[in-house]
Amino acid sequence: MSTIPKAIYEQTVRSFFAPVLAFLDDPRVSEVMINGPRRIYVERAGKLELTGATFPSDEALLAGLRNLSQYIGKIVDEDHPILEGRLPDGSRVEAVLPPVSPDGAMVSIRRFARDTLTIERLMALGSLTPAAVEALRAFVASRINIIISGGTGSGKTSLLNALTGVVSEGERVIVIEDAREIQPQQEHVLQFEARAPDPRGLGGASIRELFRASLRMRPDRIIVGEIRGGEALDIVQAMLSGHGGCMGTLHASHPFDAMTRLETMAMMNAVELPLSAMRTQIGSAVNLVIQAARLADGTRKITHISEVAGFDVERQRYRVSDLFDRDFSGVDGDGSVKSELVPTGNLPRFMPQLIEHGYDVPEAMKEAKRRCAEAQRADHEERGGSGDD
Repeated sequence: MSTIPKAIYEQTVRSFFAPVLAFLDDPRVSEVMINGPRRIYVERAGKLELTGATFPSDEALLAGLRNLSQYIGKIVDEDHPILEGRLPDGSRVEAVLPPVSPDGAMVSIRRFARDTLTIERLMALGSLTPAAVEALRAFVASRINIIISGGTGSGKTSLLNALTGVVSEGERVIVIEDAREIQPQQEHVLQFEARAPDPRGLGGASIRELFRASLRMRPDRIIVGEIRGGEALDIVQAMLSGHGGCMGTLHASHPFDAMTRLETMAMMNAVELPLSAMRTQIGSAVNLVIQAARLADGTRKITHISEVAGFDVERQRYRVSDLFDRDFSGVDGDGSVKSELVPTGNLPRFMPQLIEHGYDVPEAMKEAKRRCAEAQRADHEERGGSGDD
């Protein structure tokens, strides 16, 4: 690890990255994309923009990346052309350098949110409705195991951050991440960060190793920033062994896909486990999948809140039913997508767990179920009447 004092590093890195500082300081910018020294894009309010900013030369951009690598103790050269690191403010940097990037260094900087996003703020932004917020509060407080699914930049980590605000202050929370992004809102929190080994193969700590260590540290709740590999099976087995309320994110485009992706990652584990047993465990461990998406207008919304009710052996698929689903109704004149997250009429099978913790589903979910039942009765009566004619 570099011995450069943090204050000096912060000063020098701001100097090296001066061409993009205005974007890194702009709260509306979520990502800065440097496609070589002369083409710099930003994502602002969910939309990509080509800026007029430039670096003086290829070497100036490479100098900034070398400065970053020196501080975080990583090597970046022709033999090590990929760099992962963080800027002083916590923003995540991923860079691919020549020769594997022939047109120059390509850099993506995911900004670190300085303000903690709350579940109320998500409701104000239209990502969630009051009924969905009430339901999620009950689910988290009742220690339901939750997977947040979505594509890159869909708001998975922001939602996970918001859900930590519902966790009781009386719980001991352990957070495990590749790069520190989650900002838990509790006092009793342990945050662990995975680390790649140095060139000699020393000093590394994987997500899986940290997860196993956390199980021996008396956690009330374990949160994994992103599930990427074989640690998926460890997480599933922890969920089944009494560690309720686990939360984590993964990349998938639909709640069904999230379950199959979790299964695929669990198979990367070295533990020999029959596929049928693995599927049964996954279906029993995960209670809820929350799907996040970035819509065509650039806004980030929750599109599904879905219950997982086991694995259907006969149909060979996970039983996933939507509790809330986003209803799309077109596009406004300004290009904004019109939609609303509405209850489907399905009530969760884990209702007894909610009641055990003193919670219930919101009245809007019960009303939706009554409407569905009435519609089914009316349809049944109409079909019966037609049969008599």
